[in-house]
Amino acid sequence: MSRIIEFEAIDKTYEVGTHQVRALRGINLNIEEGEYVAIMGPSGSGKSTLMNIIGCLDTPTAGIYKLAGERVDTMTDNELADVRNRRIGFVFQTFNLLPRADAYHNVELPLVYAGLPKAQRQEMAEVALAKVGLDERMHHKPNELSGGQRQRVAVARALVNNPSLLLADEPTGNLDSKTSYEIMELFGKLHDAGNTIVLVTHEEDIALYAHRVVRLLDGRIYSDERQEPKDAKAAKAQFVQQMEEE
Repeated sequence: MSRIIEFEAIDKTYEVGTHQVRALRGINLNIEEGEYVAIMGPSGSGKSTLMNIIGCLDTPTAGIYKLAGERVDTMTDNELADVRNRRIGFVFQTFNLLPRADAYHNVELPLVYAGLPKAQRQEMAEVALAKVGLDERMHHKPNELSGGQRQRVAVARALVNNPSLLLADEPTGNLDSKTSYEIMELFGKLHDAGNTIVLVTHEEDIALYAHRVVRLLDGRIYSDERQEPKDAKAAKAQFVQQMEEE
């Protein structure tokens, strides 16, 4: 198994007015291909900054970052944009779907940016939507879908390029409890299929589904532990049963 993420002494300092804020302090972190990792920490711990650097949305002030063996900390903005499109699939709390485009065209969008021919785009988008169970809803617009279905569209869009890494930022933050279980069950299936998942969350119950939890405090890693993951399918079934009994 090879490493997909390699952080060596990563620092990040922001200029805020006349002050400097050191958001990350000497982070050393390795994540292997096929891992399912949750990154946790309170507000101000540095987890959002860490996520932005992992996702090549920001660059470190100091240190070395390799993504799938490719050093990215010294890349230009254009090079980083190319890496994001080729190697990383993003899932956001707010879905970030185009409201006037149907599910199919939302999922197809990264392939348009990649310059793929129409026939190939169609096949890949349909496969991605089938993976998340929305092949029969592909021509529905976001306002015609439930919150959980919208998040599934966002997951399909993240997967459509067959990225090295699926990076999810608070993916259940805007969902009700039952739908959250369904999305975490989907993530479990994607992990079982071989996808590498890094999940950024402040919710302890969501982190329970990961196989490894990295906790940040004041810009440093203060714990990095493996765990027996919670079974999302069983948790959803138990929740549904409780709701039916009430």
